[in-house]
Amino acid sequence: MTVAQYCSSTMPTTLAIASSSVPSVCHDTSTANLLAARAEFVALIGSERTTEDPEICTSHSGSKFSVAAPSHKASIVLYPETTEEVSSILKICWTRSIPVTPYSGGTGLAGSLAATRGGVCVDLSNMTKIWNLHESDMDVTVQPGVGWMDLNAKLEGKGLFFPPDPAPAARIGGMIAMGCSGTNAYRYGTMKDWVISLTVVLADGTIVKTRNRPRKSSAGYDLTHLIVGSEGTLGIVTEAVLKLTPRPQNSHVAILPFSDTYLAIETAITIMSSGEVFDAVEFVDHHSLGAVNGSGLFPEKWEEVPTLFLKFSGARQATEAHTELIKEWAKKNGCHNIRITSDLKQGQAWWDVRKLMGKALVTVMKPGDIFFGSDAAVPRSRLADIIVESQKATENVGLFCSTLGHIGDGNVHVVFFCPGEKRALGEKLIEDIQRMALRMEGTITGEHGIGLSLRDMLIEEVGHAGVDMMRKVKLALDPKCILNCDKVIRMEA
Repeated sequence: MTVAQYCSSTMPTTLAIASSSVPSVCHDTSTANLLAARAEFVALIGSERTTEDPEICTSHSGSKFSVAAPSHKASIVLYPETTEEVSSILKICWTRSIPVTPYSGGTGLAGSLAATRGGVCVDLSNMTKIWNLHESDMDVTVQPGVGWMDLNAKLEGKGLFFPPDPAPAARIGGMIAMGCSGTNAYRYGTMKDWVISLTVVLADGTIVKTRNRPRKSSAGYDLTHLIVGSEGTLGIVTEAVLKLTPRPQNSHVAILPFSDTYLAIETAITIMSSGEVFDAVEFVDHHSLGAVNGSGLFPEKWEEVPTLFLKFSGARQATEAHTELIKEWAKKNGCHNIRITSDLKQGQAWWDVRKLMGKALVTVMKPGDIFFGSDAAVPRSRLADIIVESQKATENVGLFCSTLGHIGDGNVHVVFFCPGEKRALGEKLIEDIQRMALRMEGTITGEHGIGLSLRDMLIEEVGHAGVDMMRKVKLALDPKCILNCDKVIRMEA
């Protein structure tokens, strides 16, 4: 197949499509083409929602937590407000072969924001409508620019809530794109469990509704979950029908400090294997709590030891039983400073230490430091191993390391900071930790996605055949590779 064929609508016909057999991607980001496209964008959405401001273009390509190369930025940022506007924008980009990078809350950590081919960034932050709340059906329709915290604030008086709770600034569009998780994942699952239906705009501007509103459907391929976790490479989500659930009542928070990581994880596994229902099971290590104490962000001083953060809720009789079980299990493993509260204000203050840990960790960074983070997930029986081994690997080379995570679903975040001149060391350590997870029958990413930074290691997890299958899906839906090109998989050798 020639490059010319590839750049037209001709589709590959071979069964296997390895990266080495895919011709170069053909985009047109010439000044003349972009200027002509800009005129069309302004005619469509107005000059006030079309910008070429260099600072805005740069800020839309990454952050200190997701670094992009200086050349990896869009030339134009657009702010659509409707599905039809997104469709029209993509039709223009498709016709002109201009690459497109979708943008939601900008909180991604795997390089998915980097506009590696330049072109256009489609910022969905103006798409913030919430409508069609069906209280009896417990579902709601939202646009992708809605923040999950804003959605829950809207639902507060209805006795309902939307469980996925990633970073506070995350928005629904990015949460769907990454298939995100959060502290509630142990009881409620991840983002994929809370999406009923999507409205998606494909690369050529085609608008697709993936299914209707019932909780179950066997009508054809599961298009909804094909899009969830696809990182904006297969289509841009413009509407989502989301499941809701009753808001927890009589919520309790428990803090269990241990002298040893293995004892903390052993207690967590006992809790998770008990058959009792808990809302969240989280782990925070001694370095993380040291950062909390040193940050000045929280009034309370914390014991700097491996600590479990638990949430549970329900009828009074059930929560009283949970309280006694927690005390029994924790004391068996040497935890005696057990704290449990049903006071909403106190419980929120304790939980904020876990939810806002990122802000505390940033205070440890020195000028010139580079952020490195892993979000591997492993079987529960290997949780303590990956935590301890990750700490050893970083501490052996003199680096600060924080380990924490949603251990209820086996997801561990390893965070460390590396001086700029030692970037290569940091990159090697991250690879070592990812491969450690694979040796433990785990995954290289539990919730942050593959993006730009993990695409080569994806082969080690799913094999060449798995990556080739993903490539065929990508080529079927986006043969010009204009949507978030270079993310998840390489389209070229």
